[in-house]
Amino acid sequence: MINNRSLLIVGGLAAVAWLASNSLYVVNETERAVKLRFGEIIEENIQPGLHVKVPITQTVRKFDTRVLTLDTDTSRYLTQEQKAVIVDSYVKWQVINPTRYYEATAGDELMAIRLIQPRVDESLRNEFGQLSLQEIIAEKRDELMTGPTEDLDRLMREELGVAILDIRVKRIDLPEDVSAAVYSRMRSEREREAREWRAQGSEESERIRANADRRRQVLLAQANERSETLRGEGDAEAAGIYSEAYSVDPEFFSFWRSLNAYRESFGEDGGNMMVLDPSSDFFRYLKSPDQPES
Repeated sequence: MINNRSLLIVGGLAAVAWLASNSLYVVNETERAVKLRFGEIIEENIQPGLHVKVPITQTVRKFDTRVLTLDTDTSRYLTQEQKAVIVDSYVKWQVINPTRYYEATAGDELMAIRLIQPRVDESLRNEFGQLSLQEIIAEKRDELMTGPTEDLDRLMREELGVAILDIRVKRIDLPEDVSAAVYSRMRSEREREAREWRAQGSEESERIRANADRRRQVLLAQANERSETLRGEGDAEAAGIYSEAYSVDPEFFSFWRSLNAYRESFGEDGGNMMVLDPSSDFFRYLKSPDQPES
């Protein structure tokens, strides 16, 4: 009797443990779940916490709702002018509708990736096809991916129940056959800009030089005018002094002028020769300083 009772107790506890393990389940904070009955969804978007289900007939599928990263394959896209670019990108996505996600992918993450990746490739192909190579190189990558991210997000919410949070371009390369042409074009563009800047600089330098020359001529003219004025004033003042001195003692002034004339005529080199009448006034003071002027 004791053994049978122990067996019954043990069996009862085992049954309770089995019932509890198959009836209770926990959804973590990073998960959402759906409850199925023979494969049909009977409860959607189950929130985190402890929940109950009917064993055997009901099952629960849990999905990770954290932000996931999908590294897409490197792809070759054509630009607006049919130039090829090699693009390496990645996608940030998240499950937001567990019911739609389960219906589209059966809860298989690999299946979801296989469905998302072609859509991303198509979206990027369309976006790059609308842009020129110069725009792709010059524009900021964050702005470049805004349109494709928004369009793909609306589509994936409806089709897969996932949100496309971001599409980022990690790298954009040019094929070897395009790189040389692009670099040559960029070099030509930079050389053209350099020529324009040099032309503007030369024009500005000529303008500054012409302005400086004009100011120089004006200053020289003003200086010459001032010097002529001062010279004229000095000559007039000197003539006045000479005239005043001559009027005080005409004889002395005549004598002084004669001495200056002798000094200039009979220089130190001794090579001067003059043919004059000895009785001319030039030799008057050499003959007799006191002789009056005839």
